[in-house]
Amino acid sequence: MKYIESVKNPQVKQWKKLLTKKERDKTGKYLVEGFHLVEEALKEEIVMEVIVNEETEMPAHFKLEGTEVIYVKNDIMKAICDTEAPQGIAAVCEQKLASMSSIDHEKLLLIDAVQDPGNIGTMIRTADAAGMDAVIVGEGCADLYNPKVVRSTQGSLFHMPVIKANLSEIIEELKQKGTPVYGTALEGASPFEEVEKTSRFALLVGNEGQGVSKELLANTTKNLYIPIYGKSESLNVGIAAGILMYHLRK
Repeated sequence: MKYIESVKNPQVKQWKKLLTKKERDKTGKYLVEGFHLVEEALKEEIVMEVIVNEETEMPAHFKLEGTEVIYVKNDIMKAICDTEAPQGIAAVCEQKLASMSSIDHEKLLLIDAVQDPGNIGTMIRTADAAGMDAVIVGEGCADLYNPKVVRSTQGSLFHMPVIKANLSEIIEELKQKGTPVYGTALEGASPFEEVEKTSRFALLVGNEGQGVSKELLANTTKNLYIPIYGKSESLNVGIAAGILMYHLRK
């Protein structure tokens, strides 16, 4: 059993660096925290190290075979965690992005320049729940391994295929294969109820303030909007994506 007492320990310093995008990109690693996320990550075999507060009891059902478990003092756990009240367990995980060649192309969610980590995470989680085949994230989006994104996915990030790609190229590729690409817009769009459910489609959603870029909207099969019946000016992008994914899928 390994035990670390000092915040100045080189390994602790390395864990703290994983709270930055620069270090996550450099190492291909990221941190998750909390019992639920660590358990889900262990199931997917992406955990490299489990870090446990010395006062925390490790659940007996966790699949820890072959995984190093490191016990630390409470101040170390607080130093490496992003939340204000850590649960006493964290893990270093390996980043695993999918590729277009490795996924089904039946039902896809395309995300353009969404910058709020909570929205990105919520959409990945909702896409998972809606039975989508993959989420494709374009430029300008929040970092997929930002701690808030990871928490918001509630574990879906570990098993939902997520791809970083050029959305213009993806849209062209999908249209050539006969997959309808539905954009989301407030102007020049049709009510979403007019589109029939289908077993093959791509849904494109965009930035919280600006929406989907005009260049991308110009190349979609059709653009849709969700009617607003109350006084709100618009829907949260994560909510809108959820409504449309469930409506479109057969």
